[in-house]
Amino acid sequence: MGVHIFGKSIKHNALVKIGLAKKIFGVGYNTAERICAKVGIYPKMRMNQLTEPQIMAINKELSDLTIEGHLKQKILDDIKLKRSIGSIAGSRHAAGLPVRGQRTRNNSQTANRLNRLERHV
Repeated sequence: MGVHIFGKSIKHNALVKIGLAKKIFGVGYNTAERICAKVGIYPKMRMNQLTEPQIMAINKELSDLTIEGHLKQKILDDIKLKRSIGSIAGSRHAAGLPVRGQRTRNNSQTANRLNRLERHV
C-alpha cells in the first residue's frame, strides 16, 4: 500500500521529504524539503496524511523540474559529448576508469562498476 506520486509508489508511512528523495531520481533531501515548503506541507507529515490536492500540487512542482528520464538522458548526452570531443573525462568514461582524478592503484572498483553500465553509448 502506497501513495503514487509522479508515477512512483512511495510507502504510506514514510515522511514526505524522505519518500520523495529516495524514490524520485534527481530529487534530493534539500529539493524535497523545498517542494514541501512551496506546497505548504508540514515537515513531519507522512505520505498517508496527504490530501489529493496536496498530491496534485507535488506532482505539479515535480513536473517543472528535470528529473527521472529527462535527467538520465541529459547525463548520457553529456557523457556522449565528452567522448565525441575527445576529452580526458570522455576517454576515462569509455575505459571504465575513475573520471575525476581518483587514484586507481587500490580503490577504483566503484568506478569500474559504474562506468561498465551502458552510460557511454
